[in-house]
Amino acid sequence: MPQLESPCRPSAVTVREVGLRDGLQSLSVVMPTHTKLGWIDAAYAAGQREIEVGSFVPARLLPQLADTAELIAHARRLPGLAVSVLVPNLKGAELALDSGAHLMLVPLSASHAHSLANLRKTPDEVVAMVGQMRAARDAAGSSVLIEGGVGTAFGCTLQGEVRPQEVLRLMQALLDAGADRVSLADTVGYADPEAVRRLFEAARRIAGDRLCCAHFHDTRGLGLANVLAALDTGVARFDACLAGIGGCPHAPGASGNVSSEDLVFMLESMGIETGVDLDRLLALREAVAGWLPDQPLHGALWRAGLPKTFRARPGLAA
Repeated sequence: MPQLESPCRPSAVTVREVGLRDGLQSLSVVMPTHTKLGWIDAAYAAGQREIEVGSFVPARLLPQLADTAELIAHARRLPGLAVSVLVPNLKGAELALDSGAHLMLVPLSASHAHSLANLRKTPDEVVAMVGQMRAARDAAGSSVLIEGGVGTAFGCTLQGEVRPQEVLRLMQALLDAGADRVSLADTVGYADPEAVRRLFEAARRIAGDRLCCAHFHDTRGLGLANVLAALDTGVARFDACLAGIGGCPHAPGASGNVSSEDLVFMLESMGIETGVDLDRLLALREAVAGWLPDQPLHGALWRAGLPKTFRARPGLAA
């Protein structure tokens, strides 16, 4: 009997590469700027059309991301590439506006404890800050999008339980404060597919199409299963890190983002278009492994390779 597809499942998905920010910020090494530029160019050549290139944070705190402005300037020259940047405060937003980034992601932790550890602000103080960012954006006449990312949406290594009602309250508050769109993140890898389905369905009822992205970690091996659950609620945009690197400095044990190459492989195998050339993406992963010697890398596709039947699957280009 043929399997019935979800009526909400999209036919095409955008995979936003966040390895240059979320991945590198968790490693002790500082990747040279020229190497990062090569990473951006290779990801673009592989078909990736949204890249989070860095974050405007003080260099003394995260020297790994000190060259963010230079990366944005380079990435903006690539036609059709959406350039994202994370901004943790108003100063970062001002720098993002000056840089010409297309989107600034503002992280908000639904966990009160994680919010204080990560941003030194309560969740509601972050909401108020987003209102200030919106005012600054509008005053500057800028077209940069503001995405409010609600993190620790499924639990927290510091606080423990995070109630879904609080996640939804803060998501609505971000929209009311002026965020153009919102996303949900399993910052610490606590989610399971059923919890993902329930929360994203509830979030969709509130935000509609303004719920734009999902961010999962593969800490306990459920990353791709959680992607599938979100996909079936209509999510068509996912964060991922090449080689599954990354985590959160204030979320102990939450290493391992969903691997970009594994995610693209799963989606393309299902006949869902990503626009990404997997051979080129795997070649970039091999290059990243050389750029980050002795660093923990993850993922399964690089080890097993593409199956011989992959190109013959229905819906895929020859």
